[in-house]
Amino acid sequence: MSDKIAKKRKRYIVRFTLLAVMVGLVVTALVLNYQRKNSELVDEGTTAPNFELAGLNTEQETIKLSDYEGQGVMLNFWATYCPPCKEEMPYMEEVYPEYKEKGVEILAVSVDRSELIVNQFMDKYDLSFPILHDKSEQVLTTYGIQPLPTTLFISPDGTVQRKVMGGLDIDRIKMYLDEIVPEA
Repeated sequence: MSDKIAKKRKRYIVRFTLLAVMVGLVVTALVLNYQRKNSELVDEGTTAPNFELAGLNTEQETIKLSDYEGQGVMLNFWATYCPPCKEEMPYMEEVYPEYKEKGVEILAVSVDRSELIVNQFMDKYDLSFPILHDKSEQVLTTYGIQPLPTTLFISPDGTVQRKVMGGLDIDRIKMYLDEIVPEA
């Protein structure tokens, strides 16, 4: 008799666990859908929303997009676990000094959870352009970014000139950066 009770108890626990997991998945899907619908759709021709994030390799503790008003900005969303992101980082580093002189800033927004992993990545690739940390993915959500990498090229007046989903090669980076160089 106690063997039957034990089997019933195990079935009850398994069923309850499966039900709890399914409810959790449904709630997660609903929350993500709500966030996506309520996030600003940032696309070509729209004004890039201001944000403030921690700067990991900068003298400033936090960086705001508005700090770069009047400059062109390449805003790149990436993560260390993203292969196309890893491929484009050396190209971004290569063009950074030239375009910084021309009045264009490169801001790379990492959505990795761990600051340590991002710091190791920056050291490995010897990155000198500002790396910002969006571990809560608040800016990622606000901008409605999918997939990684996604890069926005923002003109000096704050308008998104280009939104590029996926990795970039050096020629395309230069072409899009040339479009957002401030007029002298």
